[in-house]
Amino acid sequence: MRVLVTGAAGLIGTAVLDLLADRGVAVTALVLEPASLKADRVVVGDAGDPEVVGEALRDVTDVIHLAAIPNPLNDPGEVVFGRNTLATFTVLDRAGQAGVRRAAIASSYAICGLPFARTGLRMPYLPIDTELPLQITDPYALSKQTDEATAAMVHRQYGMSVVALRLPFVGTAGGRLASTSARFAGDPGAGAADVWSYLDDRDAASALVAALRPKAPGFHVVYVAAPETLAPQPTEWLLETFHPGVPRPSFPGREVPIDLRPAEDLLGFRARHPFEVRA
Repeated sequence: MRVLVTGAAGLIGTAVLDLLADRGVAVTALVLEPASLKADRVVVGDAGDPEVVGEALRDVTDVIHLAAIPNPLNDPGEVVFGRNTLATFTVLDRAGQAGVRRAAIASSYAICGLPFARTGLRMPYLPIDTELPLQITDPYALSKQTDEATAAMVHRQYGMSVVALRLPFVGTAGGRLASTSARFAGDPGAGAADVWSYLDDRDAASALVAALRPKAPGFHVVYVAAPETLAPQPTEWLLETFHPGVPRPSFPGREVPIDLRPAEDLLGFRARHPFEVRA
């Protein structure tokens, strides 16, 4: 087994490398710039370049694709959409041609449209699941919708199993999770578009690695997140305050309003690194 990890120098990528190293799995890391990484082979170049990707895929059996511009806030829309979708197509299509049979890709919770909405949007219902109508108004969410369509195409064309993980806000316990949780404590409305969801980077890595061996082959899309929110307030109060009138069941305590059962059923995944939220 040799896993190609694209975007390997990023927050989630380094956590994936740590996990694979702990398991003794051979790794090829694809990065834009030279870096010291936990990988026995490092390829430097653009994930959208077919020659670079072809070189990175040498002897690879599995792919975890993370390389992407992570939001639409700092680059022109055509750059965000163009680079993200080209990288995903190039990596997955070349992997299919090379005979790779399993891949996991980072989709995003933001595909629903609310986190980077450029017009007023309302959640259709809760909990969030893969049947939720998408309300995309930004190039990042559109790129993720296209990435998922690319993954479905690659599965049909090459028979590759691909799992797209719709990841929420990801951080480390002593970094982004702590600062964001503190912000939600004082300004809970700041997390409304993300329904206050999050995932520790170690859990994100575990989910991606688990997605290489789903219980059923094929193309799958699942949401992953910590089972409780990053906000100290009860979920019922948060929803009544910031998503009033949205059809939903009740959510006890700080339960996150996302359907996490499909990820558990398909991948056996449960988040195991909850952040200790303080009021």
